[in-house]
Amino acid sequence: MTQLHRRYHITTFGCQMNKADSERMAGILDKMGLEHSDDPNCADVILYNTCTIRDNAEQKVYSYLGRQAKRKHEYPNLTLIVSGCVAQQEGEQLLRRVPELDLVMGPQHANRLEDLLTQVFDGNQVVATEPIHIIEDITKPRRDSAVTAWVNVIYGCNERCTYCVVPNVRGTEQSRTPEAIRAEMEMLGEQGYTEVTLLGQNIDAYGRDLPGVTAEGRHKNTLTDLLYFVHDVPGIERIRFATSHPRYFTERLICACKELPKVCEHFHIPFQSGDNDVLKAMGRGYTQQKYYRIIDKIRTYMPDASISADAIVGFPGETEEQFENTLQLVDEIGFDQLNTAAYSPRPGTPAALWENQLSEEVKRDRLQRLNHLVSIKAAERSERYLGRIEEVLVEDCNPKDPSQVMGRTQGNRLTFFAGDIEALKGKIVKVKITEARAFSLTGEALAMAAIGSSSKC
Repeated sequence: MTQLHRRYHITTFGCQMNKADSERMAGILDKMGLEHSDDPNCADVILYNTCTIRDNAEQKVYSYLGRQAKRKHEYPNLTLIVSGCVAQQEGEQLLRRVPELDLVMGPQHANRLEDLLTQVFDGNQVVATEPIHIIEDITKPRRDSAVTAWVNVIYGCNERCTYCVVPNVRGTEQSRTPEAIRAEMEMLGEQGYTEVTLLGQNIDAYGRDLPGVTAEGRHKNTLTDLLYFVHDVPGIERIRFATSHPRYFTERLICACKELPKVCEHFHIPFQSGDNDVLKAMGRGYTQQKYYRIIDKIRTYMPDASISADAIVGFPGETEEQFENTLQLVDEIGFDQLNTAAYSPRPGTPAALWENQLSEEVKRDRLQRLNHLVSIKAAERSERYLGRIEEVLVEDCNPKDPSQVMGRTQGNRLTFFAGDIEALKGKIVKVKITEARAFSLTGEALAMAAIGSSSKC
């Protein structure tokens, strides 16, 4: 089916998984013959790929939707789609709230967009939120970058954290086969991509739903096994993975990251709270002490590895003393980057029903204090880069200074330096670091002879 005169626009909220889903859905729309538009007001098909992790992201979706719903009264041929986690959570209730909607589809249905949209173009209002087995993706995504690419390795999540809506909206874990993942990476290598990030809501769970065990009795297809299986894909020079769960993080995985030259020394391992009682209430399945042991083990094998994480403040019942345990953990570990959030009650989660909710004022105060400490510790971590030569994968032009390019070190530090984006995009450049800030670096490229693709991070 072709729609040669239709234009589409996608707005994406939330996590890396959503960004990857949006790229796949854009690829489907391209294949259908629609043209991409950067301006939603010039588009005939508008898709909001939504996030429900926090209330403010959800409310922003409704604000955007309201504006386009009004526009639809003037342009009846406008097609409005809500996909992602809000769509899965609300289902048909979304149609009652915004009757102008044409399609409501959960994240498990992203690869079915063409079929669902065909039904819409035939005059139907469609809701697709039923649990399904995710269809292997054979569509070429419309990727936002020509240098780095997302590759999904596992969908869904089987954890039951008491604050998190993800298992309800993204379904149970479904791992892709190693062969399918490698085939996608080989295609990316042929297309000139340099870096791949393997994605999973809980990536350490990869493979436990696939058949087969080793002679030692462990799963045959773990994340570690997958890294060994894909690390030599031609053209791919850097491999990252996210997001890890402390409950399943293994020493064997750390050893693989040290041994495999293309796997970047960067670990994203959320801890959420530094207090054991809060972690137990969250249903996280590990202790503060176990988290410290994981970080110690990483730094034993790879002293320079970058470590980032997620943290929540103001969880129901969190005392000042328990919050200070989080501050202590952040102070002692010294993260390169930390994504922080104040607890937000989400529909359908146990913690949302508890009576010991904290005030917004307390949550704001704790978030501000944590963010202040995060900036201090990140700045301290950045100091180690001063004077060093780092290999930077050039991704784009610095939007604030056209004379500079920007890219990332293998430790995921954003780095700026003077250069020509046309000549350097997609190349790994040796850069001497001259300035270090909390979350970014500035440097000078070494002699042009040192510039080019590298065989390791």
